[in-house]
Amino acid sequence: QVQLVESGGGLVQAGGSLRLSCAAPGRTFSNYYMGWFRQAPGKEREFVSSISRSESITYYADSVKGRFTISRDNAKNTVYLQMNSLKPEDTAVYYCAAGFRGGILQADFGSWGQGTQVTVSS
Repeated sequence: QVQLVESGGGLVQAGGSLRLSCAAPGRTFSNYYMGWFRQAPGKEREFVSSISRSESITYYADSVKGRFTISRDNAKNTVYLQMNSLKPEDTAVYYCAAGFRGGILQADFGSWGQGTQVTVSS
């Protein structure tokens, strides 16, 4: 497993932007497929986006496609989620995840961060 620490959450008005970061200390970061999930109050945790080890493959949930961009900097052991045109329905706790196999399922990821709150006001 790998330790993951998210940051960058906060309160933003609808239409605004936030960038989430997830740091993963350690020399093996580039070995991991990285992902972002979110959980809104009273709802199941859902997939948001994921990225392959070399950034060549990315996946997005339909609900965020065209508004969110995932990227990674293997030299800094960090994955990012740039969130633009935020909507109130994007309000959730966002979790960073790491796994050895790529995908969009929670089962594809074995390590999880503690989460960072994103609140979008209307």
